[in-house]
Amino acid sequence: MKRIVLFLLTNIAVLLVLSVVASLLGVDQFLTEQGLSLGSLLVFSAIIGFGGSIISLLISKWMAKMSTGARVIDGSEGTNEYWLVSTVKKLADKAQIGMPEVAIFEGAPNAFATGAFKNSALVAVSTGLLQSMDRDEVEAVLGHEVSHIANGDMVTLTLIQGVVNTFVIFLSRVIGYVVDKMIFRTERGVGPGFFVASLVSQIVLGILASIIVAWFSRRREFRADRGSADLMATPRPMINALARLGGVPRGDLPQAFEAHGIAESPSKLLGLFASHPPIAERIAALQATSR
Repeated sequence: MKRIVLFLLTNIAVLLVLSVVASLLGVDQFLTEQGLSLGSLLVFSAIIGFGGSIISLLISKWMAKMSTGARVIDGSEGTNEYWLVSTVKKLADKAQIGMPEVAIFEGAPNAFATGAFKNSALVAVSTGLLQSMDRDEVEAVLGHEVSHIANGDMVTLTLIQGVVNTFVIFLSRVIGYVVDKMIFRTERGVGPGFFVASLVSQIVLGILASIIVAWFSRRREFRADRGSADLMATPRPMINALARLGGVPRGDLPQAFEAHGIAESPSKLLGLFASHPPIAERIAALQATSR
């Protein structure tokens, strides 16, 4: 779950910075000086919206390493590290992608994969996961993460996030303009009401829009589970890994990097924002494929 939450929070931060910079440079003022030009506003929104998501994607590996303290290994560190790197290499070859960087981070059971490109990604597992699972189960989790890379989930997520960002920025400016003209009754250009209402609307709409991204993420988890089963020629190791995770306290990954680790939502409301479906649903879906 870690990867997506980090991506989302990074995206929101970059988006806000780009929006503030654009406002300071007078772009908002220019767009609204003679009335709101919806065409120009849409172009501006797309540039900022996709810019935020693309920047977040490009720095995702760096953010992952920094936020988790992940230590990249090459297999020469010891027997377990050699097995880990060799297993990722085997899975990557089967998935027909380039060898990802492999890393270990301290913490309770969890894992994630991230990166802007299929052939230069990062797969990381926690010490807790390595200690609590047997090798078949660890390999299944690695297969799940490799499948995320092979499926191009981060690139697809970036495109979806870019579209969502575009509409968030567009609608927040429209709301700000309406509030400024109808409530604050600014006659020429825009006043403080526009900037305040736009910023508040952008934050609120951004939170609501994350429901769309979270829904996409949940669908991708089922697909990555199936990918792991295909890479190992059986769903049983992934089912066992999920069952074990369901009974083991999962590590709290840094909230900013939660989206491609392993977790489930404690309530239906929070479930709308969850990047992962409940473990019971994931197990049931895998069991259905083995019938």
